[in-house]
Amino acid sequence: MSIITNLTRMWLTRSVKPFTFKNEYDEQLPFADCENLGLYVHIPFCKSICNFCPYCKVGYSKELCNRYIDSLLKEIHLVGNQYPGKKKVTSLYFGGGTPALAADRIGEIIDALNEHFIITEGIGLELHPENVTEEVLAVLKAAGVTKVSIGIQSFRNKYQSILGRKTVDTHAMKKALDAVRFETVSMDFIFALPEQTYDDLKSDIDEAFSLGANHVAIYPFIDFTFTASPVKTMPKKEKRELLDSITRYCMSKGYSRNSIWTFSSEPEANYSSMTRDNFLGFGCSATTLLRNQFKINTFDIASYCERIGRETLATSLTIRFTKRQRMIYWLFWTAYSTKVNAKDFERFFGVPLKKMYGFELWAAKRLRFVTEENGMYAMTLKGAFYYHYYENFYTLSYIDKMWGIMRKEAFPDMLEL
Repeated sequence: MSIITNLTRMWLTRSVKPFTFKNEYDEQLPFADCENLGLYVHIPFCKSICNFCPYCKVGYSKELCNRYIDSLLKEIHLVGNQYPGKKKVTSLYFGGGTPALAADRIGEIIDALNEHFIITEGIGLELHPENVTEEVLAVLKAAGVTKVSIGIQSFRNKYQSILGRKTVDTHAMKKALDAVRFETVSMDFIFALPEQTYDDLKSDIDEAFSLGANHVAIYPFIDFTFTASPVKTMPKKEKRELLDSITRYCMSKGYSRNSIWTFSSEPEANYSSMTRDNFLGFGCSATTLLRNQFKINTFDIASYCERIGRETLATSLTIRFTKRQRMIYWLFWTAYSTKVNAKDFERFFGVPLKKMYGFELWAAKRLRFVTEENGMYAMTLKGAFYYHYYENFYTLSYIDKMWGIMRKEAFPDMLEL
């Protein structure tokens, strides 16, 4: 896998130079001139640890959670005070972990962010199915949350047991969602589980929309090396057939495809923390993407709190992009939406997309990965599958390695990918 990703990186960046992350950072973050800037907040606490989940998380303790959020508020002000006045941003997303375990303090976090930023496209928060109660939803809505994403994974009992999840009380969930309304109600599912069929996935999607969702995300199962998941991966051919068939089904129902793995029943329903040109991340393991750099905070909660307590950023590693590296990062995550607008590329980088990657675009069209109309490149079903297929290589070659190391070391000296 690393051979494929390394060769691709060298070709697209026109360099043998690896992605080099160093134990260094800027205390003053250069976000003042960043357009399309988003915000992300990480809450790393869970009541129980799912065996398939690769994200930074620890067991919930109210005392530790409150200590962590106190530090999180300090980090927000530490960064926010670097900008005179209020910076306009797109959206704010809370991820985890299980952010709703801190429901009583979400409003406090949003208020702190509102002191420094003007949020224009709503506030999203991830929920465990057990959090979907009228009481919790009402607290979150009162705090300013406008979108929720519920990590269902599967309604089917056979997969809930494999994934270490309990049966979802769908009646109680629908009642709560009917009582407390949000602009977007997204439900997450995992596809490519062992022996999963089209009917299994179709039933999950149908049930989600019947319960009040107006958006669904169907993420592929990825077997990270550092998780304890017993789930085996699905063969490539079966995975492609499943992804293509469920995509056709969603399109036949009139659902809009918002990204490689997401569909919505209403045009305005959306939930994605990834497809933004730039973003600021707060909390342990949170990442920040700016015009010429990408940085990631330490995964270790004690180290995070200690650093912030000294009024120093908790950055663990930083990469300072070459121009080509930044272009590839932009293209990779913009393509996640299934569309790339050549005008947006030129606006961001000041150079035509075809000038930089004309051959690759020609090849993508010849291979029927994309179509083009007036500078807008749109993925075909074939292109979407191979994006997914390559994303799997990317995840296991880069993200798996980085997160695997950072789970063990709070501040590694250097990391080459």
